[in-house]
Amino acid sequence: MRRETDHPGHEGRAGLAVLGATGSIGVSTLKVVALHPDRFEVVALSAYQRIDELRALCRTWRPAIAVAHAPEAAAALAQSLVSEGTEVWSGPEALERAVCDPRVTTVVCGIVGAAGLKSAWAAVAAGKRVLFANKEPLVMSGHLLLALARKSGAELLPLDSEHNAVFQCLPAGRPDLVRSGVRRILLTCSGGPFRNTPASEFARVTPEQACAHPRWSMGRKISVDSATLMNKGLELIEACRLFEARPEQVDIVIHPQSVIHSLVEYIDGSVLAQLGNPDMRTPIAHALGFPDRIEAGVARLDLAAIGRLDFEEPDEARFPCLGLARAAAIAGGSAPTVLNAANEVAVEAFLARTLPFAAIPTVIESVLAMRPVVAVESLEAILEEDGRAREAARVAVIAQGAKGVWAC
Repeated sequence: MRRETDHPGHEGRAGLAVLGATGSIGVSTLKVVALHPDRFEVVALSAYQRIDELRALCRTWRPAIAVAHAPEAAAALAQSLVSEGTEVWSGPEALERAVCDPRVTTVVCGIVGAAGLKSAWAAVAAGKRVLFANKEPLVMSGHLLLALARKSGAELLPLDSEHNAVFQCLPAGRPDLVRSGVRRILLTCSGGPFRNTPASEFARVTPEQACAHPRWSMGRKISVDSATLMNKGLELIEACRLFEARPEQVDIVIHPQSVIHSLVEYIDGSVLAQLGNPDMRTPIAHALGFPDRIEAGVARLDLAAIGRLDFEEPDEARFPCLGLARAAAIAGGSAPTVLNAANEVAVEAFLARTLPFAAIPTVIESVLAMRPVVAVESLEAILEEDGRAREAARVAVIAQGAKGVWAC
């Protein structure tokens, strides 16, 4: 599946744009890239608020372009990088300009939430190799992104450990599931920090507790999503988009060790699984090097030391976000966009301590019930529905806050 344009950068290296370079995905990506200076050239880096960290990365990698969200921060960054030869951009179109730069051949989408939607669209429209770590663009507009990729010649590769695992377990070329004999996709889930916590204690959960993931080191928003299991619900929708699967073909299984990252079951009874230590550098290295295998810097998997692999069904009564996500996947249209928008607002309110943890699914469910499911066939329609859902979610958060005080 290697194309002529895969490595047209300087001296045959792939030109990388790493969006969200200071986040966990960006940091892990650059660790892998550092092992392969002959294969990759860092052309563009972006950050939202961590400007000091972005400055340090620019001095290490000397990218042609750096993108900072705020104009004031960009101006200060530009002044400090005068001798480095890095152009600093800011403004609403800066990310789109960066991914469309002709020196960029591969875009790593690591921006959390719907904020990464427009830059992902721009990268796909420009025909780049696009590595998706942020699931929201695919959740909100996956059917349109796949159609756009077919038109532009872009190549979409998953960085999420679960979807990357599915990709590795499918026949080459990500073919039609039915013709390939695929019965179902099984996404594994660690169960998060509250896997064994009674639902009666959820009202007292603090942001610090919700962000203490037992297996993965992630940003605060994704950590909260993992605690509610919404992250797995969003991944269910993402799997339907990426692999053109029906919602009933995708199941979730709790696997606390996080060693098996996903499985694919075939109609002959075979079940293929991808295993590895819980380290994002493995799927990142797979996607960066695809179709080649390249060193990731990850410790070898020691099954004897692990000793056992456990599995259990998720409890949707305690974690209703899973059911809400599956219902949105089945409804289609604008429902996944509404689900994602309401969740982002609810999680933001929880992290700000203005909404209890237990009320996150309540807010999401109320917004889904309020917003009619409509067809969304353009980026503009998706953004419009996203905005309306966010406003409805803010009203729902206020309504939940008026019901009482909680300890967090």
